[in-house]
Amino acid sequence: MATATPEEKEAGRLELRAAIGFNGHIASGLICHPDNKHLLYPLGCTVVIQDLASKKQTFLHGHTNNVSCVVVSSSGSYVASGQVTFMGFKADIILWDFQKKELLARLSLHKGKVEGLAFSPNDLYLVSLGGRDDGSETIRVWELDLPNRKLRPAECQTGQLRRVITSLKIADDDNYFYVGTSTGDVLKVNTRNKLMTDFGPQKKFSLGVTALLLLKTGDVIVGTGGGTVALCKGSNYKVMKTIQVQGGVTSLTRRGQGHQFFVGTKTCQIYRVNYTAFKEELITTCHSEAVHDIVFPSGTSDLFATCSKDDIRVWHTPENRELLRIVIPNMTCYAIEFMRDGKSIISAWNDGKIRAFMPESGREKYVINNAHSLGVTAIAATNDCKRILSGGGEGQVRLWAIGEKTHKLEVVLKEHISAVSCIKIKKNDKECVTASLDGTCIIWDIGRFTRKQMILANTLFKCVCYHPEEYQLITSGTDRRIGYWEVYDGSAIRDLEGSLSGSINGMDITSDGANFVTGGDDHLVKMWDYNEGTVTHIGVGHSGNITRLKICPEKKYIVSVSADGAILLWKYPAPNAGAAAS
Repeated sequence: MATATPEEKEAGRLELRAAIGFNGHIASGLICHPDNKHLLYPLGCTVVIQDLASKKQTFLHGHTNNVSCVVVSSSGSYVASGQVTFMGFKADIILWDFQKKELLARLSLHKGKVEGLAFSPNDLYLVSLGGRDDGSETIRVWELDLPNRKLRPAECQTGQLRRVITSLKIADDDNYFYVGTSTGDVLKVNTRNKLMTDFGPQKKFSLGVTALLLLKTGDVIVGTGGGTVALCKGSNYKVMKTIQVQGGVTSLTRRGQGHQFFVGTKTCQIYRVNYTAFKEELITTCHSEAVHDIVFPSGTSDLFATCSKDDIRVWHTPENRELLRIVIPNMTCYAIEFMRDGKSIISAWNDGKIRAFMPESGREKYVINNAHSLGVTAIAATNDCKRILSGGGEGQVRLWAIGEKTHKLEVVLKEHISAVSCIKIKKNDKECVTASLDGTCIIWDIGRFTRKQMILANTLFKCVCYHPEEYQLITSGTDRRIGYWEVYDGSAIRDLEGSLSGSINGMDITSDGANFVTGGDDHLVKMWDYNEGTVTHIGVGHSGNITRLKICPEKKYIVSVSADGAILLWKYPAPNAGAAAS
């Protein structure tokens, strides 16, 4: 970990329990293992191996940045994965032992990005393609000259056809290979004489052919940028059956002889398709945009909710399964909260509305229109469920009285001059603290509607927490410092370096106040000892900026969410499982 302090290098590692997410933007990133029991796919800087029957996940950790391609050898013994890095820097390829889930070798020659990988059918060789390539208009067959250690290319002839190649598959007998094009057709090329033998269909697929799957019968399954999956027969690629999935198809992978196959899409969904019935079943779904917030209902660890662009989703923790999706198209939800009585989920949206939903059905309960002029950026509810506090992009804090059928504005608190990023309310409902990007945190008396204290720092505050005993606050933000403050007079008690790079965007504290967690633009989840002010554990797994994180009520796990749409669940470390465990 390049960005860890000496103390952090001594810290224990948080164990990743589950990852909800799938990077559907990677071509052929979803692979069904030859054992027919596992799926492999990239998520951030890890490769996830998921057991199809039990859904249990194991993780291949070793990349320092986003995984850009994954491949499995014919025997299933080896996995290889490549990554992206910064321009001019080496981009690693890692070779893994599938059975042991161990790193066998790290190959560092490419710069910038590993574009593609392929094993030879006998498991002896691995070929890699590097550099930032913008789609090739050539089709080449390379001969391997082993005695002279050379690769010799030969161009394939496609006559008058000019195409940009978007996908490629070789037939099992090596005699032919098939290429999909951005134009929306499939070309079949003879491997020996490098000549195109046929192409089709006549009616081209919209948005290009983005994935191909060859069946033993000689039929071809085509995935398109428009989300169509089609079964094509014969030399003219006549379309026999089609299904429609959500998002452009980026992966098609066969299970066994092809009685079943899986489809991965750009909206990060995974479908299972039964070949004979040709019906799709959604088996994995997740956010495909940045996740802005994560909350647990009061007192339970089995459910949590997340919000993003277009939707709020409720998840069942034991199975990492989506239970409910509330969709508001083309809108972004910035913050959510479960009412303590469990009767509603309240949410803050970029169109300036506060929306409340029923937690079981997702039905809309009420909407507060024009709650804020520049979008609602933060939200919190009092413990008696009678009031909601909201913060807006313009800096105002508003208090709403919520009745059975009514909701009315009680008061507007105008002190902040920039967006409110976080609101926390004291247990007695008489006081709250608001953090803002204007460099202030304000402690309010919400019985008298007056300002009690103001905390000032040279930062954009992103998060704030009351210590459970409510006499101290902790804050953090873009200056990467963690501040401890006296609630009584707003004075600074302590200042810690929270991160070596990038803003800290989220924090949460345990119910006993002994530990707290932080996450931010360095992609690390850090667990701290509150009194010592030291990092006890670090979680490595995110490849996007961490936006928020929460410790579940029963201290079973920590859930962190990030700007790349991933949701990671970490096992809460056992007491005293600190540096010794690493």
